[in-house]
Amino acid sequence: MTIALDGFDVKLLAALQNNAALTNAELGDVIGLSASQVSRRRQKLEEAGIIRRYRAALDPEALGLMVTAYVGVTLGAHSRENARKFRNMVTAMPEVQEAHTLTGDVDYMLKIVVPDLKALSHIINDELLPQEAVHHVRSSIAMETLKDDNLLPLK
Repeated sequence: MTIALDGFDVKLLAALQNNAALTNAELGDVIGLSASQVSRRRQKLEEAGIIRRYRAALDPEALGLMVTAYVGVTLGAHSRENARKFRNMVTAMPEVQEAHTLTGDVDYMLKIVVPDLKALSHIINDELLPQEAVHHVRSSIAMETLKDDNLLPLK
């Protein structure tokens, strides 16, 4: 369902992106609406699928997840079945934070967060490479994270 967004909707979305824990009353104070108006708008945005979920942003390092790697995967044989198997495997792996299909030399790009290099080695050597459809895996390890707020550019 597609809905037209007005200025209040955009302000509401921006406020929720910054802090999804705000109450409807607090959101109303931020954007200039009553709590009941915020509640109706929020419900409309949820039903339309614009607001997909609410969650807390956790600090990986505070939880002992010290390595972030970007892993490019190329499949050897491209078929619906291989793509389905790979997709199912990746979506079931909690270490995979993001997974994207790509154009170009690499078929998939995975963002993987793990405690250490040994754990990354296990994922690459024991989970990804043994898949019969996987032809090539290339990983790059993030040395420093400059930005990771994942906020959409709302205007």
